[in-house]
Amino acid sequence: MIETEEQLRAIYGHPKGRSVEKEMPRLDRHCRRFLELSPFLLLSTSDGSRLDVSPKGDAPGFVKVLDDETLLIPDRPGNKRIDGLRNIVRNPRVGIIFLIPNVNETLRVNGPATIHDDPDLLALCAHEGRNPITVLKVKTEEVFLHCAKSLMRSALWGYESWPDRDELPTMGEMLRDQTGSQDPVEPQAEMVKRYATELY
Repeated sequence: MIETEEQLRAIYGHPKGRSVEKEMPRLDRHCRRFLELSPFLLLSTSDGSRLDVSPKGDAPGFVKVLDDETLLIPDRPGNKRIDGLRNIVRNPRVGIIFLIPNVNETLRVNGPATIHDDPDLLALCAHEGRNPITVLKVKTEEVFLHCAKSLMRSALWGYESWPDRDELPTMGEMLRDQTGSQDPVEPQAEMVKRYATELY
């Protein structure tokens, strides 16, 4: 078992060249453009003991750039677990990966986040007049574009490799089995239709 950074470095060596030089403390024009086109992100948080990764998605550009060091991420209606938000209250540091469909590179942003319900900030992230519940204000400390290798290996955007949806049980079937519910299983089509009315 590997237990120290020294052991890891003996196996992997040290980063050099572009992998180190590309890291920036703030957004540049390329990062801004990436954010304008990104409809999806993964937000990583920790309270010091528990971890969480939350997906967030909306129309491209849903994350607002206030300045070269500040992002605004809306939090829309969801399941009210607020796992990530609870973590941020205890430990503000977050890690974010932004994705763009059909682009194999990703954008990584690390830094502290704060949670806001100020009307002016909420209005900046409104969708057709409907404000998010809260917004995250993220201060950038580490920003860099990540290479394409993981998405290339996964062929994530190659639809010819995508499984058919029916290769996995419906969400209703999985939830029934996981919760032990005796209620009738909600059909997938009905669940998706219901979700569509609760997005904002």
